[in-house]
Amino acid sequence: MRDAIKMMESKISPESIKKVHEQAEREILSIRLAQLREEQNIKQTDIINFTQSSVSKIERRKDLKISTLIDYLGSIGMGVEIKAYAKNPSLNVKEKLLMRV
Repeated sequence: MRDAIKMMESKISPESIKKVHEQAEREILSIRLAQLREEQNIKQTDIINFTQSSVSKIERRKDLKISTLIDYLGSIGMGVEIKAYAKNPSLNVKEKLLMRV
């Protein structure tokens, strides 16, 4: 499987690969949000300060405001931590915690 992925990636530009990876990460975020809620046996209708339809939209959205993410996760008893890191290892910059709420 990995060989097939490497073969396909070798035929695609690095920019296209980067875009696809970013899209995949957004999709994964949607899945993870729903999983966090479901792991705690919380229904969409049980989340305070959000209607069921707004929870559904949040969990399907590909682009979230940080404030919405903080409110949503706070409503299910979770917090948010945002870190910055060097994408290029040669920059020799340590990972920095930007926010923890």
